Amino acid sequence: MKDSADAIGAAQKDWETSTGSSNPECLKPVRNLSDRPVKVLYTPADTGNIDYMRDIGFPGAYPYTRGIHCDMYRGRLWTMRQFSGFGTAGQTNQRYKLLLNAGQTGLSVAFDMPTLMGYDSDHERSCGEVGKCGVAVSSLDNMATLFRDIPLDKVSTSMTINGPACVLFALYIAVGEQQGVDPRRLRGTIQNDILKEYIAQKSFIFPPAPSMRIITDIMAFAADHTPQWNTISISGYHIREAGSTALQELAFTLADGFAYVEAGIAAGIPVDTFAPRLSFFFDAHLDFFEEIAKFRAARRIWARRMKEKYRASDPKSWLLRFHTQTAGCSLTAEQPENNIVRTAFEGLSAVLGGTQSLHTNSLDETHALPTEKAVIIALRTQQIIAHETGVASVIDPLAGSYYVEKLTDELEAGAEDYFSRIEKQGGVLAAIEKGFFQREIHNAAYRYQREIESKKRIVVGVNDFVHEGKPEIPILYIDPEVERMQVADLAAEKARRDGQAAKKALDAVAKAARGRDNLMPKLIAAVKAHATLGEIIGVLRKEFGEYHEPPIF
Repeated sequence: MKDSADAIGAAQKDWETSTGSSNPECLKPVRNLSDRPVKVLYTPADTGNIDYMRDIGFPGAYPYTRGIHCDMYRGRLWTMRQFSGFGTAGQTNQRYKLLLNAGQTGLSVAFDMPTLMGYDSDHERSCGEVGKCGVAVSSLDNMATLFRDIPLDKVSTSMTINGPACVLFALYIAVGEQQGVDPRRLRGTIQNDILKEYIAQKSFIFPPAPSMRIITDIMAFAADHTPQWNTISISGYHIREAGSTALQELAFTLADGFAYVEAGIAAGIPVDTFAPRLSFFFDAHLDFFEEIAKFRAARRIWARRMKEKYRASDPKSWLLRFHTQTAGCSLTAEQPENNIVRTAFEGLSAVLGGTQSLHTNSLDETHALPTEKAVIIALRTQQIIAHETGVASVIDPLAGSYYVEKLTDELEAGAEDYFSRIEKQGGVLAAIEKGFFQREIHNAAYRYQREIESKKRIVVGVNDFVHEGKPEIPILYIDPEVERMQVADLAAEKARRDGQAAKKALDAVAKAARGRDNLMPKLIAAVKAHATLGEIIGVLRKEFGEYHEPPIF
């Protein structure tokens, strides 16, 4: 471009003076979903500081702003991975087969609340919650039923589980071996991101120190035994769903990622041994261009830090690989059919941002877990984006957009500012204990709610364009019989097992927890002896204690 940024900036000021004299309102900045100012117009004057090769580069090349693969979706489409799970393992197995037959290319397991908190279905705290918000998995038999007739060497599986992630990972490995699948051939991810549990989602079990020990044990074990498995999915999704802005999601997620890298290094694991198997999980919200810029900034920040600060020499360690889920918190109970449109735009932003994997939410998820019809519509949304819009034909087609590049720079700078503030708090764990993350998210959520209540921000069907009456859509109902069936099946499995072998395996878990041995081999042996999730987590609770969150005001 022949015109200099300075000359264009001067010309833009003349244009603004001329335009503003006749219509001054049109030049006023607005504020986006993250409450950041957005100008009416962006030009080369806004991107004059960008060095193309340093800051943008080419796809598949450092700093990966334009994507981690040189051919992006021309080589292979993103994995279409619908988050699914309800009722019993058998019921969910049938849903998985429905989705796979409909063209889904990966599995993503949603667990019920007792499983997420490390309790068996027959525990008193599980009463009334079994199978309600996900599938109930308490044992090896449950896990085997969940993947019945689904070859684990042919599918990639993501499991959204954190506090008890080590046990679910052990169960998956054991089921794979039952199927004759070598652990080295297993592909998938355990979320295993305990730091964001303390920050946002709150399904923690153990205090931070033993939780981080479990994670580094998983890192070390996986490097030797499951090299295709992603040991952590560092999750911004739940941070965003708790009410954060896009910038906070970006900064807090990457800060957690750096904390895991530092924990692995401190545990004596070479960074290039475990870093290539770290992955990320982001939210795709409704501010279309900000979301795209967020994904681009995330790749660039991660690559630079991994190369320059942590001295990773393997380029695979520089790659930020991520799964995306459309924003559950953007869905409305009112006029739920509108959620199809919201999800389509959010899914499109994830694809334009270069995601490797995508879940699209179903229209009815503010009312219940999705029905078969709703989840197929959500999957078809991805397939239409992939095959009918043409966006998969070009890599990072919005690169060079003055607005997108400026946003990408602004988000990177804002994230770096947050990193400095977190460092001043004493690092991620210290900032969690002081309530820094929690207060930042609370303030953002409160501002957004006030904007909706004052109609400063319009949500269609909620505070404007409202229809009277309740929506009439089918709702998935979880029969109370599910809990009775699950408890009975668990009792039968306990009756069949060798009780002495299970006890011996649990004692070995306790001994490893007290010492320094890697926990994973002991956990795998325990689940193979049919020790249950609740029994294993109970042993670890006794050895590690439970975390109680300090009050945050």
